Amino acid sequence: MAKETTAAPAGVNRAKLYQLALFPMNNGATNVYFVLILSYVAQFGSSVLQLGIFASLMVTFMRVFDAITDPIIGALMDRTSTRIGKFRPFMIIGSVIMAVSVIALYVLLPLVPETMMWARYAGFVVIYAIWVIGYTFQTSCTRAGTTVLTNDPNQRPMFTIFNTVGSMLGMGVMQFLIPMIKNKYNLLDEAGKVIVSGYARPELYRIITPIGIALSVLLTILAIIGIAEKDRPEFYGLGGGAQEKVKLSEYAEIIKHNKPMQRLMVAGAGCKLALAIATNTTVLLALYGIMMGNYDSLYLPLMILGYVFAVPFFLLSVRTSQKKGQKASLTRYVSVALISYVGVLVLLILSNQQNPALLLSFPFNGGGAINLYTILFILFFGLGYGAYYATADMPIPMVADCSDYETYRSGKYIPGIMGTLFSLVDKLVSSLAPTLVAFIFMAFAGLPDLPTDATPFSQGIKIAVIVMFCVIPMVAWIATLWAMHGYSLSGEKMKEIQRVNAARKEGIAQGMTVEQAMEKWPGED
Repeated sequence: MAKETTAAPAGVNRAKLYQLALFPMNNGATNVYFVLILSYVAQFGSSVLQLGIFASLMVTFMRVFDAITDPIIGALMDRTSTRIGKFRPFMIIGSVIMAVSVIALYVLLPLVPETMMWARYAGFVVIYAIWVIGYTFQTSCTRAGTTVLTNDPNQRPMFTIFNTVGSMLGMGVMQFLIPMIKNKYNLLDEAGKVIVSGYARPELYRIITPIGIALSVLLTILAIIGIAEKDRPEFYGLGGGAQEKVKLSEYAEIIKHNKPMQRLMVAGAGCKLALAIATNTTVLLALYGIMMGNYDSLYLPLMILGYVFAVPFFLLSVRTSQKKGQKASLTRYVSVALISYVGVLVLLILSNQQNPALLLSFPFNGGGAINLYTILFILFFGLGYGAYYATADMPIPMVADCSDYETYRSGKYIPGIMGTLFSLVDKLVSSLAPTLVAFIFMAFAGLPDLPTDATPFSQGIKIAVIVMFCVIPMVAWIATLWAMHGYSLSGEKMKEIQRVNAARKEGIAQGMTVEQAMEKWPGED
């Protein structure tokens, strides 16, 4: 019965609405940790564990380690077949590893006394490395699992909307809650000025850890429900029993010939670098708190405004993807983000600490009346962030397109390695984010440690923020547009690919070998 409701007669695999809605919660589950760990661990290591810039360097090193483990785990996933499927075991194991390791990192490690700093350094490295393995286990499933969820060109773009909902339930909730909780732990002087930031206090991390774990586990359970019916051999490539085991030595050759995947790696890496730097906690704290002088009044309203502006762009991007393909949609709305951020760049250059008319201001929480500068910033930032955020996760279903293209080209079904090779480049590039943040603040502002609420304003901090909040994301978007210019998987091309793969699958089901099906319905080489 399930097969009749999920697969069309022509061999197109369609998902039920609840499956499309629930499986992307897996990305939300891992994005909880993207905020909990990748956004805060450098600040935690520097301020709480007193590890200084070593913490930022280790974040970069571990991100590289994370990237290296990706293809290894992807290859393991491609060879896995259990009673509960190919993807669900990795989701479960990854969730457990991350929960245990984040407790060890944020709750137990600060208990190590300062007289045993060597143990803090060693514990930080080992625990972080274990967390990375769990993170790779679960994140790998989001891209790879999309191949079995649906191959309908009209449904795949919808994955982006549900994926963003999941991301907002994970990343958005944590981004919203943590600054609010942090304010409860700020130490203030008699004038109400922050002298010790809540980010520098271990109590904060003991509170946010169980909240993050509970949210991530809930989203993981929902994602498992969403993919359960599709995590079966009949939905794997050309048919479960016909799948050829791919040797590790073949992977380099596969990627060499999969030109769309190469270009998507560049585009995806550019998008992730833009997100990782522009939304970095320290960068936003420096922008809204140090440059604009009121972090508490500005951070949450502008974050919410960004999400509000993203809603119409989500609807537009899905419509564009369904009519013209995901390439056209990604190119169009990244271009909108790039153009809009020219305005943001100009406004930040014009900002002036001595002139309230050239600073962001909202009429609440001690702020002044809203001014023209704020209105223009909301407009340019809202359009830019909304357009960008609507496309930020679009490479995920596009990886599934590249995996289907590989089946079309070579007959091989390797979603694990395709997804994790994409992640490898993605993570290698985005791994630069924490170290870039630390070194840019050091280079332009002369700061030995990451800035906090208590750091005074300087022109160096202003330049550093402009570079990280605007210039680097804009360069990343330019790289994305260049990569998409030569990306061949248009909407029409994907329809052709699905028709050929469906015909082969039907032929194999009727007794043909993979080689015979490939010969009768040839693809590209």
